[in-house]
Amino acid sequence: MTDSTAPDQLPADNPFAAPSDLPYGLPPFDRIREEHVAPALRAGMAQQRAEWEAVATQAPPFTFAGTVEALERSGALLTRARSYLDPLTSAHATAGIRAVDTEFTPLLAAHHDALPLDGRIFAQVDDLHARRHDLGLDPASLRLLERYHRDFVRSGAALDEPGKQRLRELNTELSTLQQRFDTLVTDASNAAALHLSDEAELAGLGEAAVAAARAAAAERGVDGWLITLVLPTPQPALASLADRDVRRRLLEAATTRGLHGATDTRPLLTRMAALRAERAGLFGFATHADYVLDDQTAGSVAAVDAVLQGMTPVAAANARAEAVDLEAALHADGHEGPLQPWDHAYYSEQVRRQRFSVDADDLRPYLELDRVLRDGVLRAAELLYGLTFTERPDLPGYHRDVRVFEVHDVDGSGLGLFVCDWFARPTKRGGAWMTTFVDQSHLLQQQPVVTVCLNVPRPPEGSPALLSPDEVDTAFHEFGHALHGLLSDVRHPRFSGTSVPRDYVEFPSQVNEMWAWHPEVLPHYARHHETGEPLPADLLGALQQALAYGEGFRTTEYLGATLLDLAWHALPAGAQIAPDDVEAFEADVLAGQGLDVPSVPPRYRSTYFAHVFAGGYSAGYYGYIWSEVLDAELVDWFTENGGLRRELGDTFRRELLSRGGSVDPMAAFVAVRGREPRPEPLLRRRGLLVDPVAPVDPLAPADPAGPR
Repeated sequence: MTDSTAPDQLPADNPFAAPSDLPYGLPPFDRIREEHVAPALRAGMAQQRAEWEAVATQAPPFTFAGTVEALERSGALLTRARSYLDPLTSAHATAGIRAVDTEFTPLLAAHHDALPLDGRIFAQVDDLHARRHDLGLDPASLRLLERYHRDFVRSGAALDEPGKQRLRELNTELSTLQQRFDTLVTDASNAAALHLSDEAELAGLGEAAVAAARAAAAERGVDGWLITLVLPTPQPALASLADRDVRRRLLEAATTRGLHGATDTRPLLTRMAALRAERAGLFGFATHADYVLDDQTAGSVAAVDAVLQGMTPVAAANARAEAVDLEAALHADGHEGPLQPWDHAYYSEQVRRQRFSVDADDLRPYLELDRVLRDGVLRAAELLYGLTFTERPDLPGYHRDVRVFEVHDVDGSGLGLFVCDWFARPTKRGGAWMTTFVDQSHLLQQQPVVTVCLNVPRPPEGSPALLSPDEVDTAFHEFGHALHGLLSDVRHPRFSGTSVPRDYVEFPSQVNEMWAWHPEVLPHYARHHETGEPLPADLLGALQQALAYGEGFRTTEYLGATLLDLAWHALPAGAQIAPDDVEAFEADVLAGQGLDVPSVPPRYRSTYFAHVFAGGYSAGYYGYIWSEVLDAELVDWFTENGGLRRELGDTFRRELLSRGGSVDPMAAFVAVRGREPRPEPLLRRRGLLVDPVAPVDPLAPADPAGPR
């Protein structure tokens, strides 16, 4: 496990050489230069290998502290370096950061493979696991030992030597492919931005959107206007653009990402699917999906299929019925032929406006970003958990857009830092996410530093950023993840914050969305950015009704992406899809599930499905709907017990948010809800179950913001 070529020391002037001297261990972004990162990674790997070697060569009897907690403590330098690099590869991927990421992705994969494949350390963990009930461990420590043992086995510790060698090769190649896929999707999205030179082509877009398009063009050094792409298939401007041909060009730009030239991702994704299937076979699983689901709360592919198959036919039928209405609106507008995918959002908005007298753009003047943040997102956390937030402009960020808030607990003690980064830019991947710079851990005496990234178009200098209702939902959603990290109260970093199964991690964040339109929160932030007038009640009422419209479309596009994910990862070892057959494979999957609704493309097509082929969601995109079953139950629980009350927040925090992965996820859920989850609340909320005697929460929209 030693590598004499890798230095284990850094010069003292490298900012990673010692723990950060800033509050809560915030990385000293103003002192870090890109050339500091690679030496820190090399030294960090060398130091951690030395720490692992000390564990591996210790004499028996083995102890939990001497083996498991020693492993938990190891790698401090490497963690500091990676906690800088990994978030920036998504949030601010400059050419220098990309180069470091490309160089070190396979090296880090090989490094982390070394631990579970070291038979000496596995022998210690295996010995402790066999004696686990005699060690006098507290429940969280016992769970950690069991988790370590399971991780070792699932990472190949029980394989023979040829199997271990092949696993190393697979993991190294997969990590390189994933990093390359992520880079190409970002490049393809940037290249596919729709450039418009005639202002008439922007007809229908709101003032703020037009200004953002002009600012985006100026930032890229081109004349006219530039509509940049967000990561999912649906593009926000499609709901407003009156020119049908412009809509077509925009959606085709979105859906053909990853199909052309230097940014063609098909060879990468087909290779990844094959390698993942081969890797699953090493562990005795028929498919990668079986391997993944075995370690999730769902437990099996069959359990997921049961949920999805109950929703698919109803969702598709609703989507087809909605399309009939929209096609009639298309024809009434003077167009012939069938409804096309680029027509769907526009005519949905037209029909929604006619039926409910509301346009999403009508709400933007009342949804100014800073007010949504301070008087909405943060206020809800103050009311529910007693937290307070103080902006710290004295603390550095990694980009001029970044803002830092210090978070104080109800007793006034410092809890951690909340870092937010709202605006889109070319160095930032699409979508929205939460991550951490520092994980909470009593063992390491660390408090959390969490960050939330969105991709709101940057307004012109001096103009306010005005959000859409969906962007408001997204802000509340991602801050739900942030709360999961900020309120973590565990000993071991392995269980900190959002370190829970993939099909559970979205649950707390989806619950947090319920406060976006709550009557104790909404009036404080939904005020006209110029006049200060509150959002009119009739406009809000129309919005509440309008949110329920189009559920067939939203559920169908989500299920389409979910089933594509599962189909790619249900391929057995040896089954290879040719890159040129990717589109045919997709079509067959959707048709086979009855989701081939012509006007409803999947939320992600394979070629830009970064969640699955670049992130950690392979065979796991179903987790949004799985988590939503739990979310709908907890929304009912809050509603039944009085809504935005501190005592409910305290219960939710104590039993669930603070526990991270240190308890069984379903046990944490039951501790709050009082029983096992049932699907009925979700089915009712999505309009797929009619129960006239059941209470309906009028504040819970029929369509939560859904997957990001």
